[in-house]
Amino acid sequence: MTLADRIEEFRRVLDEWLRGLYHGMISHPAYEKIEQEAEDIEDTFMLACFPDAFGIPSPVSYYTAELLPYLEDEFEAWERRMWDRGSLLERKGEQYHF
Repeated sequence: MTLADRIEEFRRVLDEWLRGLYHGMISHPAYEKIEQEAEDIEDTFMLACFPDAFGIPSPVSYYTAELLPYLEDEFEAWERRMWDRGSLLERKGEQYHF
């Protein structure tokens, strides 16, 4: 292995390591926060559309029932998330207290 090959290998490893460091320290936490916020917005929308799933009577449920075929895949996951979590306020509080 020549010196040029060793230098090239060192640069490749260093580049990979620095990219991983950047992703782990800066990029990944930002993606997590964006995903959590999007999930919270989706949960709020689903709760506004389907409050009957949790025993909250709503006059608009008749109209939002038409959305169920389009939201079928998300509905089960959303319902599971909502039953697992204590409250929406608890989730929001976790974002600001480490």
